Amino acid sequence: MLSDPDSIDIPKSYETVSLTDVNVSHYPIGAPEATPVVVVTLNRPGKNNAFTLEMMHAFEKIYAMLDVDERVKVVVLTGAGKMFCAGADLERGFSGLEKERNKDHRDSGGRLTLAIHRCRKPTIAALQGSAVGLGMTMTLPAAIRIGCQKSKYGFVFPRRGLTMESSSSFFLPRLIGFSNALYLLTTGGTFPPNSPHFGTLFQETYPEPEQVVSRALELAKEIAESVSPMASYLSRELIWRNPGTAEETHLVDSAVLYHMFSARDSMEGVKAFFEKRQPKFKATLENDAPPSFPWWSEIDFGRKPKASKPKL
Repeated sequence: MLSDPDSIDIPKSYETVSLTDVNVSHYPIGAPEATPVVVVTLNRPGKNNAFTLEMMHAFEKIYAMLDVDERVKVVVLTGAGKMFCAGADLERGFSGLEKERNKDHRDSGGRLTLAIHRCRKPTIAALQGSAVGLGMTMTLPAAIRIGCQKSKYGFVFPRRGLTMESSSSFFLPRLIGFSNALYLLTTGGTFPPNSPHFGTLFQETYPEPEQVVSRALELAKEIAESVSPMASYLSRELIWRNPGTAEETHLVDSAVLYHMFSARDSMEGVKAFFEKRQPKFKATLENDAPPSFPWWSEIDFGRKPKASKPKL
């Protein structure tokens, strides 16, 4: 049985939220309150944005806020400096891992990735520079990935004596097919984003890093202005939470669609179309979700709590 989650305090401005190794800004930057597009930036440029436990905690904190903040419609994820993310910080190694039973361990990259995956707001990953390992797997739950043609990307785990992490064995083959995924994980090589080995992992690529980020922001703005957040989220969940057969899927999407026909976002979308104007979508999961939502069984993937050390 899942326990009740702690309440989340939504900040007036995300630019005032204190985080380590991660920066959050509005678009446009400096807006006094949260904007429809929020930019999350990996912020260790001196270390090529190599992943830290502080980043994991920052993502779990900020994505939980973005998930329930109705002011925010789209998240753009990018990196500071020349590289998007060099993967795990190998200089720190794994010495900081807590001693625990093998089956109780929860991969820190996986916790970051699931924070993105479970957020109802879509993420556009703007990989303005090269990325390997965890730098790649953290982008897999994003709805859109945009790469730089001058950069190299790869799943280099076998070249470091490691296996896949961050739930990437779930995401990667579903995004690019088993054949491409097996090639990337067997060779551990790095390739430009338009390499055939990536399939359509990168939906768009651009020559310059600035173009990557600019396009991501442009696309995020368009989505925020034109797309129903609830319809978009439910559509993505119908893909990821697919029951597995055509018949079962028919039952699930029929129930969701039937509800959406008479939902207020549908009526607003049709009205805006005929009136030739931008829609003003206001439906929320809390107030307007289909009765069948969620149609999957929630999984408690947390660790068992431990007793705190007694105070002497």
